[in-house]
Amino acid sequence: MTTEMGQALRVTFGETVSEMAETDPRIVVLDGDLGNSTRADIFEEAHPDRFFQMGIAEQNMLGVAAGMATLGLIPFVSSLACFAVARPLDSTRVLIAQPNLSVKIIGGYSGLLAGMTGKTHLIFDDISVMRAMANMTVVSPADDTETRQALHAIVEHEGPVYLRLTRQPSPRIFDSDYDFDLRNAVVVREGSDITMVSTGVQTTRVLEAAAILAGDGVDAHVLHVPTIKPIDVEAVVAAAERTGFVITVEEHTVVGGLGGAVAEILAQHSPTPMRLHGIMDTFGESAPDEALLEKYRLSSGQVAAVVGEHLGTRPA
Repeated sequence: MTTEMGQALRVTFGETVSEMAETDPRIVVLDGDLGNSTRADIFEEAHPDRFFQMGIAEQNMLGVAAGMATLGLIPFVSSLACFAVARPLDSTRVLIAQPNLSVKIIGGYSGLLAGMTGKTHLIFDDISVMRAMANMTVVSPADDTETRQALHAIVEHEGPVYLRLTRQPSPRIFDSDYDFDLRNAVVVREGSDITMVSTGVQTTRVLEAAAILAGDGVDAHVLHVPTIKPIDVEAVVAAAERTGFVITVEEHTVVGGLGGAVAEILAQHSPTPMRLHGIMDTFGESAPDEALLEKYRLSSGQVAAVVGEHLGTRPA
């Protein structure tokens, strides 16, 4: 495991899909007029004959992708998460999820840190929406290493996938020895006092928060959940039973997201005291990244403070 700065996940997406297409003629990319933002333009330059500029017409784009999938192609649909999920939702549900087609929906600029694009371009309930959809697999990698491996894994997976990516470069926590498995959650820090469960790039900040907590004598156990659906039930239960107290941390709404998924598991398999931390029932706003992380209490320092507050409410 490492802590060096990694590549922006959107760049890793463009490069990796381009590389995979060199040996897999089934791969095509459909873009919603945002290729220079999502970095689908990397694929466009490498494979112009397999790149389809669909314009600002997301429902049509998902419909075309569905048709391509019925012909044996593997379409990657690329847009900002807000446009990839919310605008074409009916097309995704009826044309892709119901017939269980292998369309890979790439949601870029997910979460808070969307480059001051405006509140209309922020979506905090994309995991909630997509994990509630039958047949849909939902993946949120933590760094560029995991993103690269996740892209290879979802090509091999039969059925629709939603992959959540972020805009900015972020710390790399997995090294070249890491072996991503679409079915598995990963313990990224062993601890005994409290279990912290996170997903996506927020896991990098949770690890930093765990280091801060260690300085205060709190030994945090950290579980990273890259695949939110289907979620690794055994890993969640084992992590909860390790400490007997759980806090989920996500750069996403607490309504129906990772925290909801973990709560559902523990309620059924191993009732455990837990708290949910993330974005409350609200829309976002534009501001510099660090200001937003502070405001929504998702920076490493704020997460450490929140955990400290919750430890004071831990049942005896």
